[in-house]
Amino acid sequence: MPWSLLGILLAVCAVMCAVGFYKFVYFLSIGYGFAIAGGGIAVLVMYLVNPTATPLWIVLVETALFIAYGVRLSGFLLVRELKNVSFRKTDVAKDTLAKNNEKKMPIFVLATIWIVVAILYTTQVSPMLFRAVNGSSDVVVPVIGFAISIFGLVLETIADNQKSQQKKERPDMVATKGLYRIVRCPNYLGEITFWTGVFVSGVTAYKTPGQWIMAIIAYICIVYIMFNGAQRLEKRQMARYGENEEYNEYANKTPIIIPLIPLYHLNKK
Repeated sequence: MPWSLLGILLAVCAVMCAVGFYKFVYFLSIGYGFAIAGGGIAVLVMYLVNPTATPLWIVLVETALFIAYGVRLSGFLLVRELKNVSFRKTDVAKDTLAKNNEKKMPIFVLATIWIVVAILYTTQVSPMLFRAVNGSSDVVVPVIGFAISIFGLVLETIADNQKSQQKKERPDMVATKGLYRIVRCPNYLGEITFWTGVFVSGVTAYKTPGQWIMAIIAYICIVYIMFNGAQRLEKRQMARYGENEEYNEYANKTPIIIPLIPLYHLNKK
């Protein structure tokens, strides 16, 4: 296990997500995007300092993916928070504003959360680090992983844009058109798909049980976080639209996060 390099990657992720000390929610949103982009750049620099048998273009493509992911996520969240008036009418925004108006968390609590999320973000980027430092020269599996990640990134981008547009048209109703006809949380599906690609891209590079364990834990965590996020979102929607017949009909017939699987609700009705 390349502990020294993981330590450097952890330090970079910690610095990039430290924006959460300004607002707690930034640890898990804007700081998240910054950390992933910064982590990808950090691994590229490590590779350039000590090149291995891994083709440079593989490292460059994965770096570009992480930068694109981070810029898209943090950029979208910044625009949504600062400029998108329609978003500020939604339950999510109200919850965010309510949290911002609460008393500031004790510094030791913020520091604990900071360390935990920095470790998580490090593990998420670790498949790229393992491939770079282990000198894995195969290209087929990484390319397959990249294709999956690109698909997930495109899915997230389209879903977020569709949601913003539909909320402008109908701020009193959840998005139900486009990708939202397939699943109720296509952005979360895109997130899972992106990180599935990251995990797959490294499966031929993991050399030790520790590397496998770290990569698997990171993937399980992101899947859990997405399902937990979908559950909390559904709870808010049920509180606001639970008496709306149109919403109930939509929710009862549209899978919440995975297409074609009849999992419609994560909360008891």
